[in-house]
Amino acid sequence: MDVHHIAELLPPFLSRIPGAEPLRSEPVVTERSGEAALEQSAALSSIQLRLISIYIDLLLRWNSRINLTAVRDPSEIVTRHFGESFFAARYLFPRSTRIASDATSAIQPNSGTEAVPPPARVLDLGSGAGFPGLPIKIWAPDVHLTLLESNFKKATFLREVVRALGLTAVDVAAVRGEDFSAQADVVTLRAVECFETILPTATRLVAVNGRLGALIGQGQVERAKELVPQMRWGKPVPIPLSSNRVLMVGCVPR
Repeated sequence: MDVHHIAELLPPFLSRIPGAEPLRSEPVVTERSGEAALEQSAALSSIQLRLISIYIDLLLRWNSRINLTAVRDPSEIVTRHFGESFFAARYLFPRSTRIASDATSAIQPNSGTEAVPPPARVLDLGSGAGFPGLPIKIWAPDVHLTLLESNFKKATFLREVVRALGLTAVDVAAVRGEDFSAQADVVTLRAVECFETILPTATRLVAVNGRLGALIGQGQVERAKELVPQMRWGKPVPIPLSSNRVLMVGCVPR
């Protein structure tokens, strides 16, 4: 897909979020105030846009053989899947408005000599076609990402995307969330089946003082609060160009 067209479609999801204050779990946000980062518009580098283009081409090719997404139009894939994922990525990792300027920094963790905190551990539960996990990795290349997808064919697709994009520090685990035990600083989920079962599972996988980012419908917000009352939930953040989709972020207190 043409990178210029991708760049034209994504700005609504990268524009400023006035008044937004992300829930934190140190050391995820370290370089600058989360509020200040979210008050500014962001852009993607040419390298990041090229990675998205390669990803879309792979998704369309594989989608003809296995059911990865019901969305077939490339432009709609950008807005529905990548746009929503980058919106969540920017909210969860506002420091990554520092855009990569070359291919190496876009796909590999920071290799400088300065002292930096350990990479944030991100777990994408029920990854499917890789959203929002892989766009989060493109946005925040320093994170260590685990994609959890129990469907073997979809897990194979995810490994192919990771290989084709040259991403490092990415693991694909073909297991169910109920059978996974390692915790993460940030756990994400989006458009998953059995919401009432998977949300408590996702909460169990969040490390102490970690965060859960759920891309859900507005109608699921109150139910989420009921299902995991121990979670300290932030205010739902409306997703651009959507009438009822929100980003719900919760923090597991000490």
